[in-house]
Amino acid sequence: MNEPYVILNVEKKVGYIEFFHPNRNSMPSDVLMQLEQTITDAGNNDAIKVIVLKSGGDRTFCAGASFNELIAIEDEEKGKQFFLGFADVINAMRKCPKLIIGRVQGKAVGGGVGLAAATDYCLATKYASIKLSELSIGIGPFVIEPVVSRKIGKTAMSQMTINAEQFYSAEYAKEKGLYGEVFNTTEELDEAVKTLAENLSTYNPEALKEIKTVFWESTEHWETLLTERAKISGKLVLSKFTKKTLKRFR
Repeated sequence: MNEPYVILNVEKKVGYIEFFHPNRNSMPSDVLMQLEQTITDAGNNDAIKVIVLKSGGDRTFCAGASFNELIAIEDEEKGKQFFLGFADVINAMRKCPKLIIGRVQGKAVGGGVGLAAATDYCLATKYASIKLSELSIGIGPFVIEPVVSRKIGKTAMSQMTINAEQFYSAEYAKEKGLYGEVFNTTEELDEAVKTLAENLSTYNPEALKEIKTVFWESTEHWETLLTERAKISGKLVLSKFTKKTLKRFR
């Protein structure tokens, strides 16, 4: 069985950050912590001009929170800490002084949609359908809501949240502004990501840094906001409803 990992490779001034988990790239706390640290390090690395965020495997970009870890949560503080993992990654992406290009090769669920939305520009394949399933398991997409709403609008975000068991197509995600372009194959996606990232890496780094700041204007309060949201999820994950539902998915 493949082990979970987060790795950073630098090629032609582009920092490729790849995360992987054998369970459909779901995110346990340790992977979230590594991802946050790797994004922060890449942001501070002078050899890197642009960052690409990608995941290993070909079926799923990211299945969101690790259900096994959610089931094990026994008190509100632990619950809050778990969801803070996603908050910390989103905030690291937001504050990173470099542009982050997303490469989404397959399905994104829950927190996976949050990661895609936190990139500055995202490219995907036609297999990269999206779903916000949180409400159906007894919690809600509280931590990722600000970043998803910022990207696709509150209306689309609330529709997806309410239709919690429905996958929305990659074309829908493109229409709503989550994806910049959708490709037929992973090969085409990789070629486009590489071309875009290498091209951007030749631009004025000061201009890139300044435009990133402009993109994320009015989000300075997210440190506090996402912590509050993590608290809500941390409480709900302890409810009888959620505990019972999660056992079915174990």
